[in-house]
Amino acid sequence: MNKTVDGTVSDTEEREAVSATPPFGDRELVLVSNREPYVHERDDDGISVARPAGGLTSALDPMMASTGGTWVAWGSGDGDEEMSDENGCVRVPPESPSYELKRVALSEEQVTNYYYGYSNQVLWPLCHSDIAKMTPKPEFWRHYREANERFADAIRERVDPSEAVVWFQDYHFALAPRLIRESAPDAFCMQFWHIPWPSWDVFRSCPEHDELLDGLLANDLLGFHTDRYCRNFLDCASKALGADVNRETGVIRYDGRTVRVESFPLGIDAVERRRLAGSAEADEAWESLRDAYPLGAERLALGVDRLDYTKGIEQRLTALERLWEERPEWRGRVTYVQKASESRSRINDYQRVQATVTGEIERINERFGTDAWRPIVYIDDRLSTAELAALYREADVGLVSSLRDGMNLVAKEFVASQVDDPGVLVLSELVGAHEELGEAAMTVHPNDAEAFTDGIERALTMDRPERSNRMTQLQAEVEENDIEAWKNDVLRHAGEVLNRKRRADRDGA
Repeated sequence: MNKTVDGTVSDTEEREAVSATPPFGDRELVLVSNREPYVHERDDDGISVARPAGGLTSALDPMMASTGGTWVAWGSGDGDEEMSDENGCVRVPPESPSYELKRVALSEEQVTNYYYGYSNQVLWPLCHSDIAKMTPKPEFWRHYREANERFADAIRERVDPSEAVVWFQDYHFALAPRLIRESAPDAFCMQFWHIPWPSWDVFRSCPEHDELLDGLLANDLLGFHTDRYCRNFLDCASKALGADVNRETGVIRYDGRTVRVESFPLGIDAVERRRLAGSAEADEAWESLRDAYPLGAERLALGVDRLDYTKGIEQRLTALERLWEERPEWRGRVTYVQKASESRSRINDYQRVQATVTGEIERINERFGTDAWRPIVYIDDRLSTAELAALYREADVGLVSSLRDGMNLVAKEFVASQVDDPGVLVLSELVGAHEELGEAAMTVHPNDAEAFTDGIERALTMDRPERSNRMTQLQAEVEENDIEAWKNDVLRHAGEVLNRKRRADRDGA
């Protein structure tokens, strides 16, 4: 299985060439995601266009702008319909249109059951191995099927799938590849699964596991973040469907077809993160943050998270409370900043996380805080990219304590932003990023509170030579395996699989 990009694509010019010219010949690239890259929203001045926050859409938009093609996504903006043509399409980017955005209209009921229901109350907890939070309901599954059918119809409305490369993003579309395959056997389908893939013992708890696997095995190329997730998927395909699995090569033979399973660790735009962290804009943002929040302690620790039960925020707060309780010399000397973003607030489990986190922060601050010092600064305001870069840069310790995470790009953003006195990344061994960054990070287990506290203190007291050495290693890893490397790696492998398929068809003819 593939792990990282080899040296042949590390050269900037070659990487740019791959990005500009995907190796698909005359096949059109069709990208399918739940979130759209541009949203039209109504405001006091009429309708304006915005780019939603999110690393994936912002990373793939330049590729689509350079290659052309079609991006199919849920039209979530209240001005989307008015700004789209009679086919639900609009040319983007707005400033220089070069590809088609095909918007799929979903009713409120469909969004509730397909997105908030099956996607995030069944597949999300299932794939994060938290089956106690899994809530399978017939209406969730029905609308998930219907939404996948709507997306498949939208793809067929725009292109002949037999003449395209259809690239599905994430867990919202486990059934769509099979729907495309049934109507277009010669289609080339590929999918990247952005969250973990669990073991068979966990995955089998989902009542629809056979249908999900059958849908995904209609792809020609299936990508995950890590080799471990690939192995888990191979096991599921073998045990659930009796597929012929080669664990050495990552090849599955099923339903008369060959499916290749590969690992592609997702990266970030490390160069841009580093540039922004060292910019005058970030300097100004830091001064503004210091005016707005009590950030004057000697040391600063930072967590940046969606308010999700998988992120281990409660465990992190427990470890920090132990630090201030058992080692009182740190009181007044270290402040923890929790940058939090509200997430999926329609779902009860997420509401409980939000209430628990804010309640615990209030309690800890009341227990240890003084007139001159607040132990935990909670920021749920929207921050600009410059403000977030300033926080990353100024933090002495970055805390990533997820209980389960497909990759966790916050860890990489913290690393890329360390342009001054180097800080220390404290990283849960349960996140996908640990496979790449674990050797140079301070590894902790989020559920071992005592060891977690020790890890935080070790990070706070680490001398500069060791900090510098660790951060140099981390930055080299993050910069080499960045978002461009990820895109190029996926596209190169897709081209190889497509060419192999073409040769097989030709030889068979």
